[in-house]
Amino acid sequence: MKWLDAIPRIWKRAYLLICLWYAINFTISAVLEWRLVKPEYYVLWTALFLLEALCVFILLIFIWSHWLFKFSYAWQVTGHVLGIIIFFLVMGTLSYYFTDYLEGFVYLDHWKEYMVGLLGSWDALRIHDQYIITVGVYYVIRYFQGLQSQEQEKSELAIRNKEMQISLLKSQINPHFLFNTLNSISTLVHTSKEQARKVISQLSDIFRYALDSHNGEMVKLVHEIEFIENYVRIQQVRFGDRLKFQKDIDATCLGVSLPPMILQPLVENSVKYGIAPKDEGGTIFLTVRRSGSVIFFEVKDDGLGSKAKKVLDGSSSGVGMINTDLRLKSYFGVQSHLRVLATDHGYSVSFFIEDKSGVNKHVQKSILENQLL
Repeated sequence: MKWLDAIPRIWKRAYLLICLWYAINFTISAVLEWRLVKPEYYVLWTALFLLEALCVFILLIFIWSHWLFKFSYAWQVTGHVLGIIIFFLVMGTLSYYFTDYLEGFVYLDHWKEYMVGLLGSWDALRIHDQYIITVGVYYVIRYFQGLQSQEQEKSELAIRNKEMQISLLKSQINPHFLFNTLNSISTLVHTSKEQARKVISQLSDIFRYALDSHNGEMVKLVHEIEFIENYVRIQQVRFGDRLKFQKDIDATCLGVSLPPMILQPLVENSVKYGIAPKDEGGTIFLTVRRSGSVIFFEVKDDGLGSKAKKVLDGSSSGVGMINTDLRLKSYFGVQSHLRVLATDHGYSVSFFIEDKSGVNKHVQKSILENQLL
């Protein structure tokens, strides 16, 4: 039946396990009673009929519990108290029917006497336990489903957070950068068409890298540095000799994975707040060094530093810097946050990450150096 397919597998298994458990109990009790107390075959048939009725009621109890779960705890408790009473009356009446009614005890007073006697016996506790155990199984399953749902929500939230970060990532390329680059290309078309074509190619590489980063996958440092170099070359078209760029990269770090475009906001801020406002310009220094499994990144410049109108002292409201800080902490932990220092000699922005790749550093260095040749 199609409606059975709609029932989660865990509920089917729980139902079957409970029925199997009571089948074992009923079988043992019936056989012992048949062998030791009443050597009549109707004892076995009675146990079978009561087991069938119990399995039907277990399903009804699940449905009843599921419906009650929508309400407050007070209503759930009240509903289950009522459920226990109805369950006792029905199962007790069925027991009376198979044991006394079929033997000719058909009077209402006898039924009342039987039910009162049943209420004061261990059988009443067993009937109550059947209801309580079934309800208990239901709530245990719902509890673990709630935990699983919370974990799933956390995972979905993390995914949405990553998607948001990627959306911010795409918007990190400042529109002013694009407009300035297009203006530079327009100028170069009249002076040096070859240079204009080169800048267009570099700009294309930059946006292709940004758009390809939407899948949230990590990138190798060697590719991130190629992207930064393209970004700086385009900026140099605008600023000329006023903007210089130097890098000091440990070759063993080139294969390290990190979030895409994690360095671009740091370089952009050096250009915007350190180099651009300074008449004589300056130099941006990119340093990547390894110390065991810890890798140190630093972007610094010899621009205006603390003399600038806007000092990036770590409390900046810049979207790029905040986004970079959040992404670093999201990927590598809170210890990998940005450390910003502004002095009279320029800006310095640094952070640490831990390389857990476990790759042999000497082999890695050899492979990467061959790639760069």
